[in-house]
Amino acid sequence: MKTLLLCVFFTLPLFARELPSPAMTAIAAEKFLATLDPAQKAKAALPFTGDERENFHFTPRDRAGLPFKEMTDAQREAAMSLLDSALSEKGKLKISQIMTLEGLLAEIEKRPDYRDPGKYAVIVFGTPGDPKGWGWRFEGHHLSFNLTFAGGKTSVTPSFLGSNPGEVREGKHKGLRVLAAEEDLARALVTTLIAADKPQVIFGDKPPSEIITAENRVVTALEPVGILASDMTETQRDALLTLIAEYTGRYRSEVAATDMAQIKAAGIDKIRFGWAGGTKPGEAYYYRIQGPTFIMEAANVQNNANHVHAAWRNFTGDFGRDILREHLSGDH
Repeated sequence: MKTLLLCVFFTLPLFARELPSPAMTAIAAEKFLATLDPAQKAKAALPFTGDERENFHFTPRDRAGLPFKEMTDAQREAAMSLLDSALSEKGKLKISQIMTLEGLLAEIEKRPDYRDPGKYAVIVFGTPGDPKGWGWRFEGHHLSFNLTFAGGKTSVTPSFLGSNPGEVREGKHKGLRVLAAEEDLARALVTTLIAADKPQVIFGDKPPSEIITAENRVVTALEPVGILASDMTETQRDALLTLIAEYTGRYRSEVAATDMAQIKAAGIDKIRFGWAGGTKPGEAYYYRIQGPTFIMEAANVQNNANHVHAAWRNFTGDFGRDILREHLSGDH
C-alpha cells in the first residue's frame, strides 16, 4: 500500500486541462465521486453547508473523508486527478514528498498505524460545479488543502504544508527538503536586510514554538512585526514577492496569478516581513509575512529545528467566505 500510494502519478485528460480551473476541477470531482460505491460516497461526499467543511487540521488524527487506503487503484488515480485539477507541478511534488515522509516516520518511530500514508483523505463538499458554492479538501498529517468555488471564482485557503524531518539526514531519502524554498528564500531575505542595516526585521531572539494561527478556523491580523515593504529597496521587495509566490504557487498558474494580483492590489508597501530566532541553517526560527488581507507563517523549531510548518491564511477569504458573500450579494 505505501509503495503504491507514493508512486501514483497526477494525471488529467488533456482536454480538461484547457478548461478554466473551476470547471476543470468540477469535472475531476464528478469523475472521482462516480468511482465510489455507496459506503465510500457516504464518507467522501458531504454537505457544503455542514460544519465539517471548516474543520481543518494538519496534526495527526482521525479525520473525516475517504482515506487513500480504502480506495482502489482506480479511485486513488481519480483522487489524484482531482488534486491535479487545481495544484501546480510544484504543489503536487510537495504533496508527494510529504506523503513519502509520513512513510519514513512510520519506519523511524515504528508506529505504522499512527504514521500511515494511507490516512490522507479526500472530501467533496456539495455538488461539483454548483455556482452557489461547492468545494473539496485533501488532508492528512502535515497537509491541508481547502478549496472553495462559487460564482466562477476560487478560494484556496487555509493552505498548509509541513515537513518532518525538515531535512532527511540519512537513508535513501537523505538530503530531501520538502520546504527548502520556503526556508531558503526567507533566510536569504532576512540576511540581506540585516546586512543592509535594517535590523528591525528581527523581532525576537526566541521564536514561538509553532505558527501562531495554528488550526484556528478564523484568523485575524497579528501584531505588526518586522519591516514594511515600503522600507525595502526594489530588489528586497522583489525578493519578498518571490517568497510570497512560493506559497501562492502551490496552485495552478491561473489561480496563483489571481491570488497574487489580489495581494498586490491591497498594497505591496503595506506588507510586513518579520523574523524571530537564529538566521543560520540549523537554528530554530519563525517568520511572518503579513499584509492587509493575508498572513503567511513558517516555523522550524520542533525536533531540534528540523520540523517545518508553513501556512497561508486569508483574513476574509478562508474557506471561500469572501467569494461566497460576493455571490450571495450579486457583486461578481
